[in-house]
Amino acid sequence: MTEVVLRRAVAADARPAADVWLRSFAAALPTVVRPHTDDDVRDYVRDVVVPLRETWVAEAAGAGIVGLMVLDGELLSQLYLDPEWRGRGLGDRFVALAKERRTGGLTLWTFQVNKPAHRFYERHGFTAVEFTDGRGNEEREPDVRYAWRP
Repeated sequence: MTEVVLRRAVAADARPAADVWLRSFAAALPTVVRPHTDDDVRDYVRDVVVPLRETWVAEAAGAGIVGLMVLDGELLSQLYLDPEWRGRGLGDRFVALAKERRTGGLTLWTFQVNKPAHRFYERHGFTAVEFTDGRGNEEREPDVRYAWRP
């Protein structure tokens, strides 16, 4: 089994982390229209996410960055895994870390079409607390807000 380390992101991680985001989004959400280009996503991760948010990466020996998690206050704003690394426990490790970092609770949004994400978060004790028609997100895709309270 390849060793994977979870650590805080540094500036040099921005490009590979953005590429994980892009691959993960394409694999998990093929029907969701992305409002930004690949380069826009890479710029956002470089200029906003890594320097201004609590950003964590999963780094695998020999494979580089294979996962990304972003905390923004109590919001678990992003959790993306390289599609080839799903099912190996990395998401579980990221959620455990998020709960350690935010002992008062967490919230997150996911798209209603992303049923695997619903099952994943519910397995980790999150409860759906709000459903929307998508007017509040850039993708205009119906979503659901989940909350976890210790």
